[in-house]
Amino acid sequence: MKKIEPAVQTLTFTFSDQTSGNVRRFVDLSQCASLVNRRFYRQGINWAVSSIKVLSQDFAGTVTVSKLPETWIMSNSWEKGFRNWQRMNNEALEEADSVRPRFLDFKIYANQEHHAAGFGANLLPISYSGVAVAGEWEPSKYVIPRGPVSPGNVLEREVIATGASYPGAGATGLDAVSLIEGYAASRGLPNIEDPNAPADAADAIGSVPENWMSALFNDGTSQTENVLIDMITENNIAPYPFENDGVNTDTMYPGGANQLSGMQIHDREFQTTTTIGGTTRLKGGMFPCGLLDFEFVADDGPLPEVILQIDLVPGNHRGYLCEPMTEM
Repeated sequence: MKKIEPAVQTLTFTFSDQTSGNVRRFVDLSQCASLVNRRFYRQGINWAVSSIKVLSQDFAGTVTVSKLPETWIMSNSWEKGFRNWQRMNNEALEEADSVRPRFLDFKIYANQEHHAAGFGANLLPISYSGVAVAGEWEPSKYVIPRGPVSPGNVLEREVIATGASYPGAGATGLDAVSLIEGYAASRGLPNIEDPNAPADAADAIGSVPENWMSALFNDGTSQTENVLIDMITENNIAPYPFENDGVNTDTMYPGGANQLSGMQIHDREFQTTTTIGGTTRLKGGMFPCGLLDFEFVADDGPLPEVILQIDLVPGNHRGYLCEPMTEM
């Protein structure tokens, strides 16, 4: 059995907000693991989390943790977005590969709010007597050509995983495109009806039946025609909304702009000032790209000091249990 490398398994954070009782904070597990272990962890990892603990004697309200959707849509959107970003870079570096950065990595924002706050607002882990100092953690960009080749006319756009594209300028001043919306726009749509049957399919009785193959076995009064009508008219449209389905006129992918927009709720708990030990526990699970979105809504007044602890799982990926996003 491969030896598990030593790695910090509990990440601790602390924060408060003296001006608001509705606070959102983001955690990037890859960034935090890179800091506490002093080695590079790519963001494109699906991280295993054992448990999450919130400690605060004075907080009364709701705490919600959300994550990137655990769907084939998010997995395929991330991989297609990553492959396109990688291809863009490789084509540009064909004649200048020596300038490729050592720590080149596909780093994305979770959603519009994360993009607006920027990576500089990410929570960073603390020790008993200190706070981690951030290193370089730069968001990735697509450079999208527009117009004639010369003079160069391009759009630079950062990347969000969920929600609608073009949410507006973020912390760096650049707008962003959505992986899920981009993936949805690049794919075909379901048939309006499946099976898309001919009108004559139900005509299996009568003096001159059009569907004569079914009529071959019509022993007088038969339910065949009624059964065929049911087969043709029922259960023939996909059980999820999609563009041009007769109702919706835009893409309807979960996590995109129009269907279950944004992050997936992972867990939610209520805490009061009488909660035993001021401790609230949230369940563990898998977190795509290691991105966690915490929302604290206080019942009254500003947000008091909160201590947040995230327990990871030991494993064979440089000390942690996780998998590449390409295998999600």
